[in-house]
Amino acid sequence: MVNKQRLYWSLQIGGWIVYAILQIVFYTIFSGAINSRRIVFFLLEALICLALTHALRYLIVKRFTWMSLPLQRLIPRVLITVLGLAFSAYFLQQLATIISGRVFNPNLAFEWSQIIYGWSFFSILFFLWAVFYFAYYFVEQYNKSLKYETSRIEIELNNLKSQLNPHFIFNALNSIRALVDENPKKSKQAINHLSNILRNSLAVDRIGLTKFDDELKIVKDYLSLETIRFEERLKTEFDIHPDSNDFLVPPLMIQTLVENGIKHGISKLTEGGLVAVKTLVENNKLHVQIRNSGQYHAYHVNGIKRKGGLGLKNTAQRLKLLYGENASFKIENESNTFVLTEIIIPHSHESPNRR
Repeated sequence: MVNKQRLYWSLQIGGWIVYAILQIVFYTIFSGAINSRRIVFFLLEALICLALTHALRYLIVKRFTWMSLPLQRLIPRVLITVLGLAFSAYFLQQLATIISGRVFNPNLAFEWSQIIYGWSFFSILFFLWAVFYFAYYFVEQYNKSLKYETSRIEIELNNLKSQLNPHFIFNALNSIRALVDENPKKSKQAINHLSNILRNSLAVDRIGLTKFDDELKIVKDYLSLETIRFEERLKTEFDIHPDSNDFLVPPLMIQTLVENGIKHGISKLTEGGLVAVKTLVENNKLHVQIRNSGQYHAYHVNGIKRKGGLGLKNTAQRLKLLYGENASFKIENESNTFVLTEIIIPHSHESPNRR
């Protein structure tokens, strides 16, 4: 994947170098000759333009985060900023004239006609730069959304295969059937847990991000249902930071990781074990830690070492698509008896896309 920062600077520097070269070529063609002072002037002018357009990008992306605004609010702000920077560019151009050693005529430089001409030229130049920058940004976002949509559908199908497979439903229904006569009240609770899991699994295609509290309810429903199957072999613990509910998380991600811990950890231990879910909030990021009894073992396919199954691969892929480098995922043996799975998610102001 191309480094965005490197690509940006490559285009910035390369673009303004081309601009300086074109200025030199056209001046030579129309004037018949060019001297070193004029070449230095054009290079300084290109440097000024590079600095001001970088300042424009900083204001748009970093300082004011205008990219999140609707177009009707974004366009006026960008136009006003472009006009202001173009005005600055004209006067910085006069400074470039002095530095390059060319003859500087203050009377000519500060004539209103010259100021308006120079201001108009730089306004058009910076406006075109802004158009190209926004075009690249929105095309990139569109491609990213298409990539995420395609991947999301694949992940959804894979999640449904793992969460709604006949084996899982068969075990759940058998556990519930055994309770019907023995403990009708508990069997009704188990049916509610299964219903909640199925409903949320089928609704995953309608949700972009979901509230952490809603995801936690699904995790508890799932663990309650598994407790019926494993009985005393499965113990659960929760240590939830109160600020966790301020975060939005990818739906069914935590539940998938908890299920992975039971499937590859608890179910393989004769005496059973513990699943503990803990959250921390540090530096405006949510840390979700899942500890389960057992040991994490990498496996090999055709001689190649794999770091995890389909569920773990999907988790890493979803985090990458949703948050880029701002989120992380790891799974490791914390001790001889416990596996630690952790995801770190940044705070998001996106509202969950409910039905």
